[in-house]
Amino acid sequence: MTILSAINNLCGIVQRRGGYNRAFWLSALLSLSAVSTAQTNSTATAPWLEVIRETPYVYSQGFYTNLSTIRRWVLLNESYCEQPDRHILYDRRGRFLSYFTNLETVEQNQDRLNELRDQFYQQERVHRWIGGDINSTGYPFALRCDHPHANLSTALDRLLGTHPEDRVWGTWDGMTAGTEEAPIALVDLVMMVFDDKAARQGFEVSDDVRRAFLGQIIIESGARKLSFSSARAIGLLQLRPEVLSDCEIPERFYLHRMAQVDCAVRLYQQNDRNLRPAFDERFGHLPEDKRERLYSLMLVQAYHGGIGRMLQLLGDEEPGRAGHRFAESPQRYSAEDMATGLIYHNMGRIGLGLASLYYLVDVAIASEVVCTARPDVCP
Repeated sequence: MTILSAINNLCGIVQRRGGYNRAFWLSALLSLSAVSTAQTNSTATAPWLEVIRETPYVYSQGFYTNLSTIRRWVLLNESYCEQPDRHILYDRRGRFLSYFTNLETVEQNQDRLNELRDQFYQQERVHRWIGGDINSTGYPFALRCDHPHANLSTALDRLLGTHPEDRVWGTWDGMTAGTEEAPIALVDLVMMVFDDKAARQGFEVSDDVRRAFLGQIIIESGARKLSFSSARAIGLLQLRPEVLSDCEIPERFYLHRMAQVDCAVRLYQQNDRNLRPAFDERFGHLPEDKRERLYSLMLVQAYHGGIGRMLQLLGDEEPGRAGHRFAESPQRYSAEDMATGLIYHNMGRIGLGLASLYYLVDVAIASEVVCTARPDVCP
């Protein structure tokens, strides 16, 4: 896709929807910058991306279940990741291949990974192997079991107010959550604001999105108020300052938890308004349950990757090819398979990569953990 065609596509979308606001364009332009970067680097495809391009679409069948099993091990320190000083390897269908215990240095780990990759190829367990290093991805793919930034148990304690110091209180836009003398769990504050703002704005939120929102808080920030990313995203829900400004949040309240939830609900509603028509055009013929499940997954991904990218995945240019194929034979795939397949087959394009692929799966795992601990907050 060229920059010009991407702009034309987005302009056409805006015309069909009857207008735009700054939040839409901020998200869309971030996606276009990724298109520009991808074009700049398009002269040489990284070897691991050749694996992606060679993968048949039908391999998306069962992919979500396979990948979520592995990500669950990583996030919850289970199974082969019960000992955190390990790496695990998996193939292009998300299937677990093996693990090894970490060696003394990063360089030694890379050498061991490449030895195993070659070994799997010789054993015909994979169709090819690609050596990786500190700066490049190899194949079969690898994951570290040790992810200190994704400590779900600690983040869950913060969200649930397990310890007294994790409980919160505050006021915002006519709402009062807890008191200084009787603070409440963060999860209760979040859902109070979420439900109130959605009702005020007439935003009908599906149960899937409501549950995912709780998982996003854990994955986005570890349920921390003072959370800052290299991409300039800040706070509980990792919003950029320009997005918070567009939500008319005063700068002194950018890190206010209730203000962050307020702005996130508005962003969700704006994404919903722009995503729904394009989604229905591509997937409107799916059975209702599968259709709405897939839609909720794409809406969650839009929060992470930008509405512009999601619209390109539903379009007629190269990033939209996977969507076309899934829409032609949806009976082959679960909604989750299609959602992850849209990302997988477009890694290396429009700014999508392995982090984008893991995001949906990780949010679902985190949501399940929250809902198991506090079923009363999950519809």
